[in-house]
Amino acid sequence: MIQKITGASVRIAVACTIAVTSSGVALAHAELHHASPEAGSAVSESPREVTLTFTDTLEAAFSSADVTDSTGARVNEGKSQVNGNTIRIGLMTLLPGSYRVHWRVLSVDTHRSEGSFTFSVNGR
Repeated sequence: MIQKITGASVRIAVACTIAVTSSGVALAHAELHHASPEAGSAVSESPREVTLTFTDTLEAAFSSADVTDSTGARVNEGKSQVNGNTIRIGLMTLLPGSYRVHWRVLSVDTHRSEGSFTFSVNGR
């Protein structure tokens, strides 16, 4: 038996398809897109700042980052600055060694995420 496809059935199918394919964007978290210095990198000189760029706009009041040395002591100068999808953290002069960047963000779609990575300063 062949059933007739009605206009309402087509509209329902299209609406379901749109809902399923667009839900990934609505549920996305702000994830780290890239960083400078890069995660896992080794730099020859102390950077003046760390810059983190995310995949979504951040809520400045609820997003931050810090940088610590191998003993866990903070080496950033002042608070991190949030603008759009970017966090900038000014740094003290870093000695050769390993450093950890830890970030916590709230995207404008109210999803929280956090993470960390390390980089090292080799010195000359």
